[in-house]
Amino acid sequence: MFKVYAQIENDRVKMKTSGIASSVMGSFVSDMMEIFDDTKPSKVENDKLIYSTWMPPIPSKAFDRLVSSQMSAMRGKFIPEQITISITEECPNRCLHCALPDTKNKAKLDPEAVKSVIDQTQDMGTTLIIFDGGEPLLYDGLEDLISYVDQSKAIPGLFTSGVGMTPERAQSLKRAGLSMLSISLDSANEEGHDHMRGRPGVFKEAVNAIKCGLDAGLLVGIYVVLSPRNVDELDDFYELATELGVHELSFYEIVPTGRWQEHEKEVVSPEGLKKFDDFVERTSTGEGPRVFPIPQIIRKMGCFAGRKWLHVTPEGDVLPCACMPKPYGNIHYEKLAAIWKKIYKDPVFNSGPCLMRDTEFRKIHLKLEQ
Repeated sequence: MFKVYAQIENDRVKMKTSGIASSVMGSFVSDMMEIFDDTKPSKVENDKLIYSTWMPPIPSKAFDRLVSSQMSAMRGKFIPEQITISITEECPNRCLHCALPDTKNKAKLDPEAVKSVIDQTQDMGTTLIIFDGGEPLLYDGLEDLISYVDQSKAIPGLFTSGVGMTPERAQSLKRAGLSMLSISLDSANEEGHDHMRGRPGVFKEAVNAIKCGLDAGLLVGIYVVLSPRNVDELDDFYELATELGVHELSFYEIVPTGRWQEHEKEVVSPEGLKKFDDFVERTSTGEGPRVFPIPQIIRKMGCFAGRKWLHVTPEGDVLPCACMPKPYGNIHYEKLAAIWKKIYKDPVFNSGPCLMRDTEFRKIHLKLEQ
């Protein structure tokens, strides 16, 4: 009845529709298609297109599920397309912008609890399952969790600072079936990144992790939290990403949460966002990696919290996103489907901008959790 598909023409993605219902349904997905159309993909292989490290390959059953979830959202049925699972609180870094509360108990999720979360979210329609922390590379049994993901339903990803990565570990992650390896960088230079991460040597560890991942044949991206401290380094990030040969360079706008609440007024200014928009436009035809501009996507499609994203903490609390410390339940006591229903039925969530950047929202809603 209706098909959404992508083709490569002159190294650019062209989004198209077909089927009997195409003339009617095409208008409903036009905004989503516009985000992808006429952009460069992360990677093209003989038999598949990897548009982004954040999406299942095309064609695949997991991508079909993603398209279906988009259609469901248009009918008001929201599906957590993406889940981030903080499997451990253990981490040698002390990042200035860490969103994870300082509980000081070094909590971690039991492997069986994580597998239960994977099963439940896959049944709900999730297509991207990301393991993070803390530092997930320190979690014993990480590869077993990665291989547990049913890739006919979802792809497994990993957010890491790169601590402890070796060529052997990268190969192990590859054998486990890791789809996306995302390494965080807060500055394109060693001094700036190490300062933000609260520990010397983290920049070198991150670069080493990128190289190890690429050598192992993994899909590798750099993840940058855009802030007033690094908004003038946009071209430096792009140059570094191009030099290293990563597949994608993703940017997320900083949120006043976790430890960054101490720097609440340090958010990206309108002038900084304009600079970012110009950078995205300028690099869209460059020779470097694909730039994934999450701030622009949120402006166009609305915030993902409570609509497309779920986050599970090492204590098992379920949040609308990793940046909003407002638990709606706990995986040890409730089923995820029931918790998700409470979240998306909460009228506070809509298709508008990020609530955590709303001073009044933080003042009213997060105070209730103290």
